[in-house]
Amino acid sequence: MSEPAEPRRVVLVVGSGRSGTSTMAGTLRTLGLHVPQPEVAADATNPKGFGEPQWLVDTHDDLLKRSGVQVSDARPRAWLDAGKVSADHAVRERVSDWLADQLGQADELVLKDPRAAWFLGLWRAAAERNGATTSYVTMLRPVTEVVGSKQKYYDARQGGVTRTAAWINMMLGTERATRGEQRAFVRYADMLADWTVPVFALGESFDLHAVKTAMAVDIAAVHRFIDPSLRRVTLTWDDVQVPTALRELAEETWQALDGLAEPGGDTPEAHAVCDQLREAYGEMYDEAEAFAASSVLAARREGVRQGRAEAQQPSGGALDRVPHRVRAMVPPTARRTLRKALGRER
Repeated sequence: MSEPAEPRRVVLVVGSGRSGTSTMAGTLRTLGLHVPQPEVAADATNPKGFGEPQWLVDTHDDLLKRSGVQVSDARPRAWLDAGKVSADHAVRERVSDWLADQLGQADELVLKDPRAAWFLGLWRAAAERNGATTSYVTMLRPVTEVVGSKQKYYDARQGGVTRTAAWINMMLGTERATRGEQRAFVRYADMLADWTVPVFALGESFDLHAVKTAMAVDIAAVHRFIDPSLRRVTLTWDDVQVPTALRELAEETWQALDGLAEPGGDTPEAHAVCDQLREAYGEMYDEAEAFAASSVLAARREGVRQGRAEAQQPSGGALDRVPHRVRAMVPPTARRTLRKALGRER
């Protein structure tokens, strides 16, 4: 492979959905970085646009289905499940080939999709294969605002507890996955207050030619693009009802991540705090999973009874209709017992 004329750079905008990732991606696009086309169309939840390549979203959706992971997944083991899919040779080839096509159109790309956090190793490998440097921008927004925004605009079947737990898992996992790489943490509030400060700092630290050479017309276009009124949900813990222990852990996680956005805040000491919080979350989740086992088994048995009443269909039935996130909470021995009861043991 011949060396490209200009340095190739891939900026991944990561972080929980509803954290300002679209604002960051749209800003970098307006300043000249390339967002692969076509993009996901704007809608009422994001009237300024998502800044997400449709191919990226479709591919990540496929990989999430294959791994049994949700976009916002509270399970610590979801990182392992997603990683197994990322290691698939055919997947790596497909992603690398697509990225090669995009880098053939522009030397500086911005890739944004909240689903991407589960597959950062996959994208890092694809970029390296194409002679590109990867950088990561993690957008930060208080967990209460993220949860409140998701409750307002997304599927209401997920409650505040699940969304809060998933935020902790996603954000701490993303911090760990980008550690040691070229990265930055940017507060959504700082983008709305004066986007030029964090974005031009990114241009210098990531050596982004488009940002460093932005013209006055480009800067004016970003000023028109960023609308502070779009921060339409501002909640506190008084508005989000979750168990005290989960609230305290979420608040500690927010404080630790917020500190990473401070100049000089991305330190080994800060990393150690994040490691401790991630371990504490894993222990909390294990305890909650153990408490819920009886309810999960009861729901599964009810599904089995309903399936038998409907029809004797060994190849499908009620067991398949139990959501993966529920099935994953049942011990393997119990799953085998239920499969035998349905005649599905192989």
